[in-house]
Amino acid sequence: MITFHVTDKDVLAQKSTFKVFFLEEGFTFSSHLESVAKEIFPNLKALFKHHNFTGALMTSVVVPTTINKVIVSCVFVGLGSKGKAKTIDIENYRRAIGLVVKHASAHKVDSIACVLPSAKLFAVDNAYLGQQTASIFTMAAYHFNDFITDTARKGVELKDVTLCVDNGAKKDIEKGIKVGDVIGIAVNKARHWIDLPPISMTPEHMADRARSIAKEHNLKLTIFTEEQINKMGMGGLAAVSRGSDLDCKLIIMEYKSKVKNAQTIAFVGKGITFDSGGLSIKPADSMESMKDDMSGAAAVIATMQALAQLKPNVNVIGVAPVAENMPSGGAIRPGDIVTFYNGKTAEIKNTDAEGRLILADALSYTAKHYKPDSMVDLATLTGACSYFLGPYFTGMLGLHDDLIEKVERAAKVSGDRVWRLPLDEDYKAAISTPVADLSNTGSSKIKSGTITATWFLHNFVGDVPWVHLDIAGTAFDVPGISYYRPSSATGAGVRLMIELAMEWKK
Repeated sequence: MITFHVTDKDVLAQKSTFKVFFLEEGFTFSSHLESVAKEIFPNLKALFKHHNFTGALMTSVVVPTTINKVIVSCVFVGLGSKGKAKTIDIENYRRAIGLVVKHASAHKVDSIACVLPSAKLFAVDNAYLGQQTASIFTMAAYHFNDFITDTARKGVELKDVTLCVDNGAKKDIEKGIKVGDVIGIAVNKARHWIDLPPISMTPEHMADRARSIAKEHNLKLTIFTEEQINKMGMGGLAAVSRGSDLDCKLIIMEYKSKVKNAQTIAFVGKGITFDSGGLSIKPADSMESMKDDMSGAAAVIATMQALAQLKPNVNVIGVAPVAENMPSGGAIRPGDIVTFYNGKTAEIKNTDAEGRLILADALSYTAKHYKPDSMVDLATLTGACSYFLGPYFTGMLGLHDDLIEKVERAAKVSGDRVWRLPLDEDYKAAISTPVADLSNTGSSKIKSGTITATWFLHNFVGDVPWVHLDIAGTAFDVPGISYYRPSSATGAGVRLMIELAMEWKK
């Protein structure tokens, strides 16, 4: 947890010994830099020239000095150059914050004082700048070290961030900080659950997390047991769980807006707490990170925690089907046929294509019982999506352009980037089979596994406007983005879903 302070006082007057300045490429000397030059570094311009520091993106200079006999580090971080619109992309700022946190960690400091850049530099308002500042500082400071016993390896936890701002911006910055703090904490909660070893984050553990959040934030909660799931005819979720000694669950969390006649949106997240592939078992090295196959469910549950605090003007249903996919004598077999909640059937050709099976029941149940105005599902569904888009964009597919546009806007504002893939009718033929309504894997001739898997899911949403987000590439171990960590979860989708709900309009 980071405590944020906002002040209109000079950064040099702050107690923190780690003083940060964000500078655009080709910067001119601001009053803050003039103050530094006057009080600490008379030859500051020569210092920048010596280090060839121009403010280019992800470049920095860290200079130790003393103020009143106390050792202080001044950190100058580049924001990059302005684009065609004469503004800097806010993503540059996010990544610059990530670099600052890395420097703080390397210098073993737990407190930072920053000169906040002007919101005008990014063509945003002060509240949004404050929100992004808090959420990204919180995300960048995340480190999964629960099982590290060497205290030196745990590092120093960032505890305090002071933001020095112009007096006129203080109130709006503080307002944004409060929202951003809630978002960052929610993202990190999802990341922590995903990073936990699968023995520590089973379906029952996930249900416990949902219970705790629902109780603390007064959300309605329904958790169906495996026995109930079988009785309701959820053949997909039950089939995937058959090979495991651990029972599956269907978790449903409900936030009710106080706005009269508010619309309802549903978020559905895939929750395979460990994916061995079942009888179609994965190679050993492909299983190493399969604790992340519940990233969609973790994102949905964490999002519900945030929305319960932020209180959007829309009703939100969070649905998480959770199960383990394991091989055993009771496991589902290739060639088996399952019947889903909505009565459709599917031939199982590959037990490693299990995510769509549990989502099928969750989507059809949600569509029937809640009749949401829109529905978004989030899943580490296909390795094919990683080859489509790599680790930087989530695959987005759907047929409802209005909802697609809303998701795209939320993605752009939140920083959870998406890229639309085609959902053309030609691909539907890939999931046909002569022995059932559907096949759970696509045709080797048609390929395009992400698209064909989406067509499979389409059979379970009825007439509800729906978008599918494939986070297989973006949920875990994303390289090159400073506010993430290697071999660790990202919380992909949490920021997007929060933004979508908070800005929802009919």
